[in-house]
Amino acid sequence: MTTPPTDGLLFDVAAPPTPVERLMLLADQYVQHNDALDRLLRAGPQPEPDAHIASAQRLASATRTALKAVTDERLYESHELSDAVVRLQQLAFLSSASADHRLPMARTLTALAPEATMGCADRIAREMRHRRRSTTDAPDHKLTTTQHTALWEIACGHVVATSSLGRQYVHYRDEHVLIGTLRSLEASGLAERIPNSAPSAYVGGPLQDRVRLTTAGTTALAAAISRPPATSAPGTTPAPANAAAAKTATRSR
Repeated sequence: MTTPPTDGLLFDVAAPPTPVERLMLLADQYVQHNDALDRLLRAGPQPEPDAHIASAQRLASATRTALKAVTDERLYESHELSDAVVRLQQLAFLSSASADHRLPMARTLTALAPEATMGCADRIAREMRHRRRSTTDAPDHKLTTTQHTALWEIACGHVVATSSLGRQYVHYRDEHVLIGTLRSLEASGLAERIPNSAPSAYVGGPLQDRVRLTTAGTTALAAAISRPPATSAPGTTPAPANAAAAKTATRSR
């Protein structure tokens, strides 16, 4: 009997996401969920009462999975880690509870979930590096301050893009994200626009393009999260991990 060649059995298997990457992917799921609910609310006065239930249940399950990935790391139970675990438990509960409510209350229950999830990712990343310093000192991805800020804002669901009269605009919330920065991130394969996936800025207006992290963008930000980014142009500062009160949405060209 001839032994088959082993070369044909070899194939690349993607490494599973780290707990921090998993949380960032979860934040993106919450952004997509909230966008979908906003589109339903804008579509008409009587959205389907059960349209959001399946998505909410998937979110609750994904949040519990992310929480298990964190607890499986068996990190030292610091106050930072405890706070992150409690917050994730709250998010799982709120997501599950939102399936039992109709719009717009269901939308309210997950309104702050993307930012909260990213806050948990930030805390857990710091704890993992603190406990395993010897294996995490050298980042695989180097980001400038401007890139770090933009990727963080995108991950929190704070960035959309529009076009008008042949010009493109970026709408952001907490920290400035310029159209030039977005184009640079897109050219580097770190961010992408999903056409007509974000709700309109006003009732009756056109849908906006949600800006999301690509897989490479998620990996890059996860590697750099909570780490001082590379030096950029003077006057730029990294986005705070836990943003304070939201600023008025601004438009940049």
